[in-house]
Amino acid sequence: MEARLKSLVTLLGLGVLLLAAALWGWAAVSEPLPERAGPPVCVDRAFASGEPVRRADVTVSVLNAGTRTGLAGLTLDLFVDTGFAGGTAADAPEGSRVRAVEIWTEDPTNPAVQLVAAHLGDAVKIVQEEPTVDGVQVVVGDRFKNLVKGPRKVVAEGDVEVCGPPEVT
Repeated sequence: MEARLKSLVTLLGLGVLLLAAALWGWAAVSEPLPERAGPPVCVDRAFASGEPVRRADVTVSVLNAGTRTGLAGLTLDLFVDTGFAGGTAADAPEGSRVRAVEIWTEDPTNPAVQLVAAHLGDAVKIVQEEPTVDGVQVVVGDRFKNLVKGPRKVVAEGDVEVCGPPEVT
């Protein structure tokens, strides 16, 4: 009888170990993968007063506040085709209401903002608000149609920082 009891205790112990290992394994497998840190979308670069800020110096990110699927990506492609550096294309924060197009920025006088605004035409509204993505943040709504012909550069009227593409090494 003692051998039977010993075998039963051993089997129960091994069963508990197997259950604990299975639970630990399931917890490890079902963990979300860690986010990979990629290169930054843009880095701040100083421009002195009187220095030109060109399209290629400016990163543009576009958020879709409308119902048209893919509008942010299509608009970002237009900016990149025009010579701007491409940033992020994503949905605008929940509850955002933009009819045509807005630029959300903390500094409406920044030459990068002015350069991007010049390519958005008369319908653009510059809103002093903290951006949620890097670069000049353009928010498009369902009434946004297309970019307009704008200048290739603007001149900085004071010492400023512009978030532009990271330098390739």
